[in-house]
Amino acid sequence: MKARCNHCKHNLAYKKGGATTHLKRHLKLCTPRKATLVGKDKGPKQSLLSFDVTEGDEMLSIFKYDKGKVREELVKMFVVHEYPFRMVEHEFFTKFCRSLNPKYEPIKRQTLKLDCMKMYISEKESLKLALAGINKISLTSDLWTSNQSIGYMCLTGHFMDSEWKLQKRILNFCPLEPPHTGLAIADSISECLIDWGIEDKISTITLDNASSNDLAVRVLKENFEAKEKLHFGGKIFHVRCCAHILNLMVQDGLTEIRDVIENIRESVKYLKLSPLRLYKFNEIVKSLKLSTSKRLILDVPTRWNSTYAMLECALENKSVFSRYKERDYNYKWLPSDEDWKRAAEVSKFLEVINDVTKVFSGRKYPTSNLFLRQIWKVRKMLNDMSTDNRDFVKRMTLKMKEKFDKYWGECNLVMAIGAVLDPRYKMKLILYSFPKIYPADDFQRHIDDVRESLEFLYKEYLSVDSQINSSMSSATYDSNPSQAKKQKTDDFDEWVITNSDIIPGNKSEIDMYLDEGVYKPGNEEYEDFDALNWWKANSLKFRHLSKMARDILSIPITTVASEFAFSAGGRVLDQYRSSLKPETVQALICMGDWLRQDFGVELASNVENECMQEG
Repeated sequence: MKARCNHCKHNLAYKKGGATTHLKRHLKLCTPRKATLVGKDKGPKQSLLSFDVTEGDEMLSIFKYDKGKVREELVKMFVVHEYPFRMVEHEFFTKFCRSLNPKYEPIKRQTLKLDCMKMYISEKESLKLALAGINKISLTSDLWTSNQSIGYMCLTGHFMDSEWKLQKRILNFCPLEPPHTGLAIADSISECLIDWGIEDKISTITLDNASSNDLAVRVLKENFEAKEKLHFGGKIFHVRCCAHILNLMVQDGLTEIRDVIENIRESVKYLKLSPLRLYKFNEIVKSLKLSTSKRLILDVPTRWNSTYAMLECALENKSVFSRYKERDYNYKWLPSDEDWKRAAEVSKFLEVINDVTKVFSGRKYPTSNLFLRQIWKVRKMLNDMSTDNRDFVKRMTLKMKEKFDKYWGECNLVMAIGAVLDPRYKMKLILYSFPKIYPADDFQRHIDDVRESLEFLYKEYLSVDSQINSSMSSATYDSNPSQAKKQKTDDFDEWVITNSDIIPGNKSEIDMYLDEGVYKPGNEEYEDFDALNWWKANSLKFRHLSKMARDILSIPITTVASEFAFSAGGRVLDQYRSSLKPETVQALICMGDWLRQDFGVELASNVENECMQEG
């Protein structure tokens, strides 16, 4: 009779009388048994190693499973990438996490939500501390209605950090009770600013052109003025969203070719409603050896950029529509040759507006300095179109000029001062473009207003530092009395005065800046030129003016940053998560934005995808 080890399957002798000493001795030495005991936290283990990065240096250390750290990273992952809470309970999500580390402990969606709210409070306090060190903050705001018919207001803060980097953070994404009056909007914004402790730091607010926003701005302006916290004398407090103005202008112009656009829209809709029709259409495209990279796009009538995309794709396939008509007698919306010509003319005009809007909508670079030059492009285009002999072009131009003059007939100071503070333009762009934008008897008044406002804003910055400078100067003279004595001139001084250009000692930084002439970057560098980097490099030379430039250049000229959040709102509040409470929605939207900014993660907006679905 033999005894067999259950671990190594080795046969051992069986001794009469029941002696087991030799069996115990074998178990102590049995290697497979030792390996089994290691998995049960018994016996010796081999330590796991990990690399810790401390101040840029990698250090080898013993790995220790940190349950709290895992849950923290889990929250960041779900918030940044907008995953639904229920995913944490998915069986294969748990399997995946355990494959990475067998010690992973699954959590419930309610636990994940609580962890999110705790991190939101912590991150908010950290952001509050950061904003406490910022001098001036610009705001953008917009309204959005969820699929639950709950109105939300998004408020975004824009500022420059200590490294001269443009920053933006969503401060609030809160429900707004109807009716959405100007007073209700102003009260909600005021509550948010007080909560963040930045009510004395607001320099401008950018809103669209809704009448309720005009009232909200008036109320906010009065509140700031009453507390003597209205920066820049209120001259540039209200910035109208220029992308919204362009949208209104284009929509007015497109009404003159409504019938042409409607025919193309119905044609695309007719084809896309049937897979068979679309297949026949695409077969014609292939037979004509046309490009298949762009398929038919159905626009959203209220979004002119989607209408532009629809026209552009339709024009590339205009020869296909007529051939398709020969194969389908039910197709009734074939545009005429004249319609195609009108559509092509409008598409050229929309291409210019589309390029301008892309420049305006930038979120990672200053836009206030680019405002004037882009608006001048639009005005030049309208001037050229006004000389066209075709009636529909004249009617379009007249309508768009009316809208242009309504909003930009008076000089926009943010547009003008931003251009002056771009070293490529300075006052030269003002002197060149204003006579072409404004009437002959009025352009000089606008030029004078820009120069006066420039001086006014500069003096405001100068006054902030005046007490510090005066105390430093008095201390210097007290310690060096000889410096206060009048310096005598000698022959060299007389020669310098006679043979050189002398910069007056009382010349302001603005005069010095403007007298230097414009900065001309290389051709390859021109489009990528960063005005902020230029001012950062020249901040010692222009101590006061550089501070003014960094604040002016941080002013957004569109509400795109706030509107972009609504895309995230649509994803967070999809049909599966419509039961989320408003405070949870705010935490997810705001913290998602903060973490993405901190980690450099970019999520594409689904606005264009919704408007420009390809077949």
